[in-house]
Amino acid sequence: MKLLHIDASILGSTSVSRSLSAAAVARLKQLHPGIEVFYRDLVADPLPHLTVSHLPARYFLAGAAALDHDTEERRRIDEAVLDEFLAADIVVIGSPMYNFTVPTQLKAWIDRIVIAGKTFRYTPQGQLIGLAADKRVICTLSRGGFYGADNPWRVNEHLETYLRSILGYIGVTRLEFIIAEGVQIAPEIRKKSHEEALRTAADLALAPE
Repeated sequence: MKLLHIDASILGSTSVSRSLSAAAVARLKQLHPGIEVFYRDLVADPLPHLTVSHLPARYFLAGAAALDHDTEERRRIDEAVLDEFLAADIVVIGSPMYNFTVPTQLKAWIDRIVIAGKTFRYTPQGQLIGLAADKRVICTLSRGGFYGADNPWRVNEHLETYLRSILGYIGVTRLEFIIAEGVQIAPEIRKKSHEEALRTAADLALAPE
């Protein structure tokens, strides 16, 4: 069994989302002794923003890219990122919300895994078929303010809602969220929210088959 652990916060050891993702991974290692964990830190080892040279060679638009050594190397890295995702049984994504949405580092990773013919496809009739339905994905998120369903600021929430949308698009149905809210409002609120989210991570159960 394989687990892919992704972190996207720029805050290092002070990051709430990183501590939550680490707690989730620790719990999953308890639940699945012997699980193989691969870790990708998107800040320490960032992926560049998508350009035409990153498109898979089979895309007809990819022909606009110069076929030089750099292009081949970029495509090799991108294929490795996709292969990591495809090989994983469980994916844990730790992410903060920056300016109401996903960090640019995480968006660059998403651009490497949402690939036609690999993680989704369309039938001749135009029906979408997600190809990643075999995966359990756990998103451990932090938000500086409050963006719950009954909060007027919910309309500005494009982290959880985007991840639900894009992961659903590629077929993920076993999708779970652990969220610490209000972490920039006040120290006491940050502490309470963080501790509650850590307890949720520590109580993760085996996913239903």
